[in-house]
Amino acid sequence: MYNNRYLIILLFVCYISAAQSRLDSLYSVWEDQNTIYYERIKALTDFINEGPFHTNPDSAIILSRHLYEFTKNKEDSVGMVDALNLYGYIFFRMGNYPKALSSYQQGLSIAETIGYKLGSADILLRTGYIYHDNEDFINALKYYDKSFKIYEELDDIDGKGSIYNELGSIHRVNGDYEKALDYYLKSIAINNEIDFEIGNAAMYINIGDLYLAQDNYVKSLEYYRKGLALEEKNKDKLGIASALSGIGNVYIEQGNSDKALDLLQKSLRLSEEVNDTQGSTAILLSISDIYLDNGNYYEAIIQCEKSLLKAKSVGDLGGQEDSYGCLYDAHRALGNIYEALIAHEQMITLADSVQYEETAIKLQQMEFSKQIMADSLLQIEKDLEVQMKHQAEVQRKDQYRNLAIGVGLIFLLFAIGFFSRWRYVKKSEAIIAKERDRSEQLLLNILPADIAEELKEKGEAEARDFDLVSILFTDFKGFTEKSATLTAAELIGEINHCFKAFDLICEKYAVEKIKTIGDAYMAAGGLQDDSSKAIKNTILAALEMQAFITHRIKEKKVDDGFAFEMRLGIHTGPVVAGIVGVKKFQYDIWGDTVNTASRMESSGAVGKVNISQNTYELIMNDPEFTFEYRGKIKAKGKGIIEMWFVEKANLSHI
Repeated sequence: MYNNRYLIILLFVCYISAAQSRLDSLYSVWEDQNTIYYERIKALTDFINEGPFHTNPDSAIILSRHLYEFTKNKEDSVGMVDALNLYGYIFFRMGNYPKALSSYQQGLSIAETIGYKLGSADILLRTGYIYHDNEDFINALKYYDKSFKIYEELDDIDGKGSIYNELGSIHRVNGDYEKALDYYLKSIAINNEIDFEIGNAAMYINIGDLYLAQDNYVKSLEYYRKGLALEEKNKDKLGIASALSGIGNVYIEQGNSDKALDLLQKSLRLSEEVNDTQGSTAILLSISDIYLDNGNYYEAIIQCEKSLLKAKSVGDLGGQEDSYGCLYDAHRALGNIYEALIAHEQMITLADSVQYEETAIKLQQMEFSKQIMADSLLQIEKDLEVQMKHQAEVQRKDQYRNLAIGVGLIFLLFAIGFFSRWRYVKKSEAIIAKERDRSEQLLLNILPADIAEELKEKGEAEARDFDLVSILFTDFKGFTEKSATLTAAELIGEINHCFKAFDLICEKYAVEKIKTIGDAYMAAGGLQDDSSKAIKNTILAALEMQAFITHRIKEKKVDDGFAFEMRLGIHTGPVVAGIVGVKKFQYDIWGDTVNTASRMESSGAVGKVNISQNTYELIMNDPEFTFEYRGKIKAKGKGIIEMWFVEKANLSHI
């Protein structure tokens, strides 16, 4: 019964891969009655590894499942473990981590029950791969440590070489490049010792990544090309794609965008052929970076949207965040403020969906996790050092063995102590630097750069006089009436949406946001640059704000939602600017210019930008604008003031 079923599986495999010579080999293995059962299973396992996976991963899954069912019917527990290990590994290579983990857990349970130590070690190693890929280094280290101990017990140098490679990758991520390279070279030495040259392909690519992170492009290219040659020899599409992507990233750093784009597109095609979704996402983002750097923003948007779809399909939150960041940069460069705002909001939602207090807790947890990870690394390294020292002493059979081990351990303890202290100091410095950068960024969100710098240097900042500043005020029409009919969440949500857009517009035109007061938004042009250019930029910002509100109203009408209409006014003149308060301080401006600008807003019209006579006289000769004289209008507390509406000569809405 089993013979017929097994031949059916073999014929199915042949149909998928059309590998007649390999099939003949399988037949001869099967027909040789002296060949033990496990060699037959190994022959089919090797065929699955070498054949369909590289061209059709789905077929490899089907065949692996058949292999598992066959071993199960044969009541061969060792074969079941190997089949589940293979089954999980194929899912891992496809980026389907939940299914891979489920297969590994099932296989590990069987292996531990029957005492199949090599199977347990292999599955523990590959389970570590999953956590490693998802940057959960703490759990990855736990599985690597368990696996290494079993390999050590079995004296399996191939398995230990795999562990060295993974430890090298973790050290690389943590910035310890010297130690990472040491582990990679140990793994290569083991592969050479067991005559497994093809196993060095991944190591060469990892070393290429290592040198790229250190901006050593010559060495990086050397190792990427070594890895590529071996992956091409093995016809491993996933490995080839990885090497090509690495070389492409080197060319990006060297400014050779044409070569980089060509290689990355080849890498993308191969990644998509083997259903490597996460790899495809990363490659698409690298391609979009090239288009962004070259100013081809429309093509960048196409690539960003492709990467976003792929990231969403596998729940890759990091890929989604990077994709939205890419879309934000492209739309902002094109002046698509509304689309940029949407992308920015999505990016923020993915990156930081909790309040500031929760974010602070997360940061503390991250630092704690890093500490645990460092301790785990040190423990594994300590185990490795002790074990290697012990093996060396046993081989020498020296009569002073015990004394030498004791002295070695003492020195090791001292070394670990000094090393731990050094790492602690370095880590503390890094944490302090990170918090300092964070504090400075928060300060720059509140104050202009020059004021923030003065405050840091002196502990205070003096008030300053400015001769020519353009003050911009906005106000939503009917805000009080609307607030009575809307929930607090609806009201705040709409205001926040609009003010976020205004922040982006102000940043675009180098206009300084001063503050918001209820539904009013106040900004000033000329605090950073007192030239006449600041007046023009303030008006351009005002026109873009009104254009955004107009677009928002049209959008909300389609959805039967509500949106505010807005008045906006500008006046130009002298002001005094400085910091108010000691606790929760803020940057503010004073003077009659501020009061007049406020009256320009309240005396304006919905959808228009209303400017004073003084502002008009300073900008009247600019050909980009057209003006409509409103006459002399009475303003509360200011008397009669001459006012003008301003528009762009060829006004283009968002």
